[in-house]
Amino acid sequence: MRRASSRPFAGAVAIAVAASAGAAWAAAPCNKPVFLTFDTGHMAVAPLVAEVLTRQQVKATFFLANERTREGGWSLDDRWADWWRARATEGHAFGSHTWDHGTWQADRPDGGFDLRPSMGPQAGRRVAVSAAGYCAELRRPADRFQAITGQAMLPLFRAPGGKTSPALLAAAKACGWTHVGWSPAGFLGDELPSDRYPNEVLLKKALDGIRGGDILLAHLGIWSRREPWAPAVLEPLIEGLKSRGFCFATLRDHPDLGAPTR
Repeated sequence: MRRASSRPFAGAVAIAVAASAGAAWAAAPCNKPVFLTFDTGHMAVAPLVAEVLTRQQVKATFFLANERTREGGWSLDDRWADWWRARATEGHAFGSHTWDHGTWQADRPDGGFDLRPSMGPQAGRRVAVSAAGYCAELRRPADRFQAITGQAMLPLFRAPGGKTSPALLAAAKACGWTHVGWSPAGFLGDELPSDRYPNEVLLKKALDGIRGGDILLAHLGIWSRREPWAPAVLEPLIEGLKSRGFCFATLRDHPDLGAPTR
């Protein structure tokens, strides 16, 4: 579960990106592009997400971490290799979400960081990593993705929960990674409790609030949400945005983020 308290900072990053784009949107497929992104999760809805994206002819950007899945494995293990290969062949874009989904907790005096991984052997513990260690955490999903697909990731990452610090962003930048947040209206709410935020409310909020240039955030499965978001909301959201004149692009096509692959 990504903490709601992280949204303002991460959203501000995305707003700054969108605001600076200006006339550069002309390079996108239409004058009202939006950028649909998915972070990994328990993967139970991943097949449905792929079906909807194919049916709607929408390309998305996926941020990969090695997360525990509903079937008992991991999102980047061999059981999911064919799924990732298919998405790469279809032309979607990919970035890093760290390997063990380590959420930033604090900067350290030695230039490193305290993280709390939600996956891996140190899950749930507060652990210290050096700046080089954080770069290695960003690189591991990229190496695994390339081994699976033969393709390289974009040099983009999303910190778990969107939680960062200026020092962490600088350390990532020094090893070639740029952080991507999301727009406030692009927070699609699939990680929120469904009793307080039912799907119909989330759909209406998104359709009313999303604007051209927004980066949208969803997940390939959230453990804590009882009413799954994707089966009810994803396709109506895409269709509703299309009917309002929006089009979809990957972050590969973003005027400020598009960059050579790693």
